[in-house]
Order: sequence, then structure tokens, then C-alpha cells
Amino acid sequence: MSRPVAFIALIAATALLGACQETVQAPLDKGICYAIGAGPKGEIKFNVVARNIPNIENCAAQLEGVRLRFLRMGGQTREISGAYQGNFIHLRSEGIFRSQRWEGNQYLMLVRSGDGRLVIPGAVQSE
Repeated sequence: MSRPVAFIALIAATALLGACQETVQAPLDKGICYAIGAGPKGEIKFNVVARNIPNIENCAAQLEGVRLRFLRMGGQTREISGAYQGNFIHLRSEGIFRSQRWEGNQYLMLVRSGDGRLVIPGAVQSE
């Protein structure tokens, strides 16, 4: 097999494997906030945290409450993820990020102030 043909075959095989991979989709249910956990076989499981949530920021606040309650009960997990209307929410130590795909780029949504509160980026003035 010549090099150009082998290279094209390699690209085609890679594209086929990428097409076969299952991507995780966030639920599109309106107003439902989900926490993401692991199912019995290691798959991603969406657990309802709250219903009738008006926006993604309120869902992030609900998830922050879940995270803090787990920590108060002795849990060790400091970072959790959730989902709201087709978006993923990732709670990290530096703030809350959102993404449209599980493996996709994450964009800063809320940052932690000096006292631990969550605020919109740029709301806290540094000296």
C-alpha cells in the first residue's frame, strides 16, 4: 500500500471511530436542574435536584447547595457537575463553568468572591 493511500485509510478509520463514539447529551427538560453522578456500570446518570428553576444561574446555586451539604456531612468531593436545559454546569474551586458538550470547552459563568460567595465575573473589584 502506498503512503498516500495508507494515510487516507488511517484518516477514514479515525473518522469512523469518532462517529461511533457515543457523546453525552444534557437533558433538554425545561426548568429541571440535574446533578450528574455515576450509574451502577460507570455510566453518567442525571439526578433531579430541583424543578421549576427559572435559569442556569439558579440551577448552579442549587448545585452549590448540594455540594456544600455533602461536604458538611463529611464528603470529600469538592467539585461536582450538573446539567440544565441542554447545558452542562461544572462547579470547581475557582468558580462555576458551563459547557454545551460534556467534553467541550468550559466557559466561566460565576466566580467565588473572597468570602466564598458566587458572583458574576468582574463584579468584584480588586485593588
